[in-house]
Amino acid sequence: MKEVAVVLTLGLPEALASTIRDVSPRLRVVQLSWAQRRVYRGGRPVWYAYAEKRGPEEETEEEAKANLANTLAEVKVLFTSPVIPADITERAPKLRWVQLTSAGVDRLLDGRLAQSGITITTASGIHSVPIGEYVMAVMLAFAKGLPGAMRAQGERTWRPYLADELHGKTVGIIGLGAIGGYVAKLAKANGMRVMAVRRSAERRSTGDETGFSDVDELLPPSDLPYLLSEADYVVIAVPLTSESRGLIGERELRTMKPTARIINIARGAIIEEASLVRALKDGWIAGAALDVFEKEPLPPESELWGMETVILTPHISGGTPVYMERAVALFCDNLRRYLEGEPLRNAVEVGRGY
Repeated sequence: MKEVAVVLTLGLPEALASTIRDVSPRLRVVQLSWAQRRVYRGGRPVWYAYAEKRGPEEETEEEAKANLANTLAEVKVLFTSPVIPADITERAPKLRWVQLTSAGVDRLLDGRLAQSGITITTASGIHSVPIGEYVMAVMLAFAKGLPGAMRAQGERTWRPYLADELHGKTVGIIGLGAIGGYVAKLAKANGMRVMAVRRSAERRSTGDETGFSDVDELLPPSDLPYLLSEADYVVIAVPLTSESRGLIGERELRTMKPTARIINIARGAIIEEASLVRALKDGWIAGAALDVFEKEPLPPESELWGMETVILTPHISGGTPVYMERAVALFCDNLRRYLEGEPLRNAVEVGRGY
């Protein structure tokens, strides 16, 4: 029975690490120490949602480098964040499969790993609940006037106003993957009209025709202007690829209703930020909720900080206390598939960009 070396590059709780080990006796699972993880990432920080706790200093830096080198030399399966050494293919010559804990692969597509032929799978799908709830939260915040109410509260000022409803409004979702699909489900449950652009759609159709029961109108990419002109809320839920970079610029923002808001939970570079700032200042659109930005952290000099029509959050929409539980469950399912020679879930097609 051939042994498969699996390396965990994140500081998982022992219960989760044991769940991975229990998948099969064929697995030899190694979890990097705190010092090794720091060397592996080149000192770069891990995303806060992974909730990684600092461990004891088991090794000196030199010992950690040597131990990491020995471990990577034997690894066949890597469970990792997208913060991966640029020379991983040289350091891990036996590597056959990389399971990411993130959904996006845009940071890896220009590197040697993506061109190596090594299988890459993502954690796509585990973000749908927290991000779907985030989208509903900011739409409700806009409709109920909560940003202004919170400013008035901070000023100890009583300013009554007329709140709006989501019921009967139109949400336009750009990208109908796991996240977009869950947004559609929640929006439909709130009585909204749901429109969505999907890359694979070839013609305009109803959701019932295509199996998307929560979508009233499913549109091909060529119908993006129609969606933008109809929607009260536009939700960006596509991966960052060469096709989607700069997808929303001046022309698209001018196509939107002056009463509409745009919500970006995907990647900052999908919206041309300078055009968005101008759209907000000049009233082409009514507001924006942004969890991602062209440059992160958002620079202090950005005009977006001071805009009353903007809700800003620091790339937190996908975070949840059960993030790693969901990522590990997906990884364990893929591990079983890998050992049985079955197709893996969420395999990346490099040419497509996701």
